[in-house]
Amino acid sequence: MDTIRDEEKALHIVMFPWLAFGHMIPYLELAKLIAQKGHQVSYVSTPRNIQRLPKLPPNVAPLIKFVSLPLPKVDNLPENAEATTDIPYDVVPHLKNAFDKLEQPLTHFLQSSNADWILHDFVPFWLGSVAPQLGIKCVFFSIFTPPFMGFMGPGSVLLGNDPVRTKPEDFLVSPSWVPFKTTVAYRYFEIIKIMDILSDNNDSGFSDAYRFCSSIKNSEFILIRGCTEFEPEWFQVIQNIHNKLVLPAGQLLSTEFEGGDENNTWWWMKEWLDKKPNGTVVYVAFGSEAKPSQEEVNEIALGLEKSNLPFFWVLRVRRGPTDKVVLQLPEGFEERTKVRGVVCTEWAPQMKILSHVAVGGFLTHAGWTSVVEAVQHEKPLVLLTCLADQGINARMLEEKKMGYSVPRDERDGSFTSDMVAHSIRLVMVEEEGRIYRDNIKNMKDLFVNPERQDRYVTSLLDHLRIIP
Repeated sequence: MDTIRDEEKALHIVMFPWLAFGHMIPYLELAKLIAQKGHQVSYVSTPRNIQRLPKLPPNVAPLIKFVSLPLPKVDNLPENAEATTDIPYDVVPHLKNAFDKLEQPLTHFLQSSNADWILHDFVPFWLGSVAPQLGIKCVFFSIFTPPFMGFMGPGSVLLGNDPVRTKPEDFLVSPSWVPFKTTVAYRYFEIIKIMDILSDNNDSGFSDAYRFCSSIKNSEFILIRGCTEFEPEWFQVIQNIHNKLVLPAGQLLSTEFEGGDENNTWWWMKEWLDKKPNGTVVYVAFGSEAKPSQEEVNEIALGLEKSNLPFFWVLRVRRGPTDKVVLQLPEGFEERTKVRGVVCTEWAPQMKILSHVAVGGFLTHAGWTSVVEAVQHEKPLVLLTCLADQGINARMLEEKKMGYSVPRDERDGSFTSDMVAHSIRLVMVEEEGRIYRDNIKNMKDLFVNPERQDRYVTSLLDHLRIIP
């Protein structure tokens, strides 16, 4: 652990992520890096989420305090639902409604916290009026990638005050405020799925666009998960459109503390992987939130079968116990593929699986934590987007030839099993796809560089000290 110089004051930083594991985990990784520098962190979330977070390593545990705020009850939110992974997609607005009701208990905690700063996510738009009254300064810490932040545009566009974007088709092209040539844009089937989050007419009462803009407006500066060496032009776009200082947080690699009992789940998985030749297994997983449709599951399954490659598929058959749509595998699929394939419907240790030498490719939704973990372990990407920012992530990965997207119908997003099989074999086996395998390895240093990551955290802390 780094020590703070005598003339420097140890900071107390509060971290307040949105209730999704794709947000909570990067926040926790940054908390560890800040604590390693000798600063105190209060990590605020709900009781069940805190219990589900990875264990802290002993060297930082004394400086990271978990602050547990019970999630207020609201109508239409199931019992014990405290994260997006616990509920179907259409129930997420009710989770945001409950999250907004944390304003009072969070304020109560902040009043006695003696905190210097709060690093917060895009959802709590109300923090801008709460924290400054208590002498606490705000930083908007975005886990969304710089291309997504840049593509979405300035506040006037996000809030609909500028008629640049009035229909889904307006999101299919590079916007005017991006001064360089790029293919980064949504495809029709991707944007049509998420138009609801851009509208105020949702059950939470506030659009994600409004939350996003308010969080940026009320922050001293913007901190973004990303690397200026990897995407410098996008950092500049964000600074231009928001007229604020923008700092990189680094890619925030997932780290695991190995202390305690080994999870028995991993041992049978490792035993299975150990029997497969190096680089032959395709790992399939779509994160903690994304859930394919039944039709998509059918095509993915048959595509894996047609690929003739071993596969390890982590399949979430439902989003929480109240999800009435339970996914099924095609009839006879498991029997036909039982020698060379595994379908796991429970939690699986993704980092351990990706690190195994038998795994040669990753069929993923392009969620950024999964992307970072894939690059960390040099696994080329086959992309099949599902939600939110994933389409923008996929375009950037395509541009940099780090991943190949399964060909799909532009209007409805449908795809065939033949396309799944073709895409997997292209990226993992065919000579034509060697560029994807090579580029993942070439990009690794931009993602996995401890010195660069340390430099980003040091720069962040320097700014937190000097801003009055």
